[in-house]
Amino acid sequence: MSDIQSQIDNLVKTTDVVLFMKGDADQPMCGFSGTVVRILDLVGVPFKDVNVLLNGDVREGIKEYSNWPTIPQLYVKGEFIGGCDIIREMYESGELSQLFKDKGLV
Repeated sequence: MSDIQSQIDNLVKTTDVVLFMKGDADQPMCGFSGTVVRILDLVGVPFKDVNVLLNGDVREGIKEYSNWPTIPQLYVKGEFIGGCDIIREMYESGELSQLFKDKGLV
């Protein structure tokens, strides 16, 4: 595991909710990242935002880590949940709120 992979792994495993995104929660730099931020705000779960635009190694490293080609990427209690479309579908079906309840986060 490379150094960047180790850093990502540590962050994902030690932080309850992590969103790897373009921009940050206060100023998303793409519509998909902004959508996930709004959904997480609506659900009311605190999360750590990681701006992949600040570090190309993190931007590429997270794609390798998850084996998922796009950003944003949401992790909950060390588990990769998905990107924007999956998060939106989970939110609309109530699955996302249930996931956070099941994990003791809301």
